[in-house]
Amino acid sequence: MVNTVFRAEMDKWPEDQAVKTHNRWHPDVPIVEQFKPGDEFRVECYDWTGGQIHNDESANDIRDVDLSKVHYLSGPFGVEGAEPGDLLVVDINDIGWLEDSQWGFTGIFALENGGGFLDKHFPDARKACWDFHGIYTSSRHIPGVRFPGLIHPGLIGTLPSADLLKTWNDRESALFNTDPDRVPPLATLPDGLAGTTTALMGQMTGDAARAAGLEGARTVPGREHGGNCDIKNLSRGSTCYFPVYQPGGGLSMGDIHWSQGDGEITFCGAIEMAGWIDIGVDVIKGGVEKYGITNPVFKPSPVEPHYSEYLIFEGVCVDEHDGSQKYLDATVAYRRACLNAVEYLKKFGYSGEQAYMILGTAPVEGRVSGIVDIPNACCTVAVPTEIFDFDIRPNKAGPNIEVSGADAASCS
Repeated sequence: MVNTVFRAEMDKWPEDQAVKTHNRWHPDVPIVEQFKPGDEFRVECYDWTGGQIHNDESANDIRDVDLSKVHYLSGPFGVEGAEPGDLLVVDINDIGWLEDSQWGFTGIFALENGGGFLDKHFPDARKACWDFHGIYTSSRHIPGVRFPGLIHPGLIGTLPSADLLKTWNDRESALFNTDPDRVPPLATLPDGLAGTTTALMGQMTGDAARAAGLEGARTVPGREHGGNCDIKNLSRGSTCYFPVYQPGGGLSMGDIHWSQGDGEITFCGAIEMAGWIDIGVDVIKGGVEKYGITNPVFKPSPVEPHYSEYLIFEGVCVDEHDGSQKYLDATVAYRRACLNAVEYLKKFGYSGEQAYMILGTAPVEGRVSGIVDIPNACCTVAVPTEIFDFDIRPNKAGPNIEVSGADAASCS
């Protein structure tokens, strides 16, 4: 039995538990516990919102979620001997859900509060709750769909150095300032501009915690240290190689997903859950230079759902609003592929929101299929046909089923 070194006290808010999580990246967040290379241990994690979302029939909580507080990360943990320039080796040995929290949720975030990949098409908040049945999941809000989980941490990475933190803040501020009134914003900046902070800085307290919180980087994007990469194949049996920027590494993790489609396109697109991760740690001395590492490298899990048949939807980089041609724009091409899949699934009775959520949660495969044939980038999204309890393949008679049942939960 591995030792649980960090607990998520699900009957408390993260701010109230004994050993606190953190929701900003900053070099001064204190190490919770030190380990030796070769050690193995278990880490419990809140869901990414810290318990703000409920298992019910209303999407008011998705609409009103306080995104300034997320993500809630367990850690950071140090590894003896890890120094800047090394690689921190992290084995994900096992992963699962907490016994007192055997459910998950998916949200379409409101355009004015988070948005999502298709936010101009689906601007209103919606929610689907999922029940776990062994290795499978199903949702009362999305009938006719059932698939096995590929549980993984959406967010895992190391603490930045002071120089790296400044680099992040400088470059993201410069981007934000090109269109500061955009909704949703181009980047989520530190709290310093507002002068107040909702940062939770682990075991830091008082003025030091407030000062660090005002400049700490938000956890929304992935960066050079790892972070919120949302790679669905980092499940049990995978290995992560993270650059080290601080003595000990400062490994933190959270945002556990039961399942996710490539791209996590609804923003809260995976099946979000509270859970635990069993990890092992090691160090490769000088690994950053030895292997020319800038961003983390990952060895994916050997355990994943296997499907024999997919429907693949193609998209090219022609803007869906005005028909304008874009040049090798993979973002537009992937958006068009997703929209094509949504329109197809609607022919079977799904609402657009339900179809959008299926693409975000089921183990769909996203690809940049062509990025050299000017002017059109070509992206694809492959939907496994076997996740449905009816046949979605095209045929001469046309769609022969109309899915019935509850729609995604909406706001009151």
